[in-house]
Amino acid sequence: MGVQILADLYGVDPDAISEAERLFPIIEGAVKEGKLTKISSDYYQFQPKGASGIVLLAESHLSFHTWPEHGLVTLDIYTCGDPKSAEVAFAYILDRLKPTAVDTKRLKRGVSIKEEVKAIKPQHLLVP
Repeated sequence: MGVQILADLYGVDPDAISEAERLFPIIEGAVKEGKLTKISSDYYQFQPKGASGIVLLAESHLSFHTWPEHGLVTLDIYTCGDPKSAEVAFAYILDRLKPTAVDTKRLKRGVSIKEEVKAIKPQHLLVP
């Protein structure tokens, strides 16, 4: 049903990730570059520094959190569509933030769904 990229970006320039307004064009650019469908977005500025943000996508979401004092960005890109879109968005962010190290996990989501399988409610949830 989709792919989810979870990544920790280390060694990122603290100035690049201290303010939401500096991250906004990078995250929004990643959405456009990946040809993802933006529904809405919200960014939050921590004081004195650091930011979080999320972009709600028709395909799912892209979110991040920053710790400038550690040069760390945690990133979550989940798309239920062409997996290449998530990879393109991820590459775009890496190219802009230039981390010195990246720890990445890729999850395939919904791989066990089969049309002939029907959900069965557990017995304790059935209403008489």
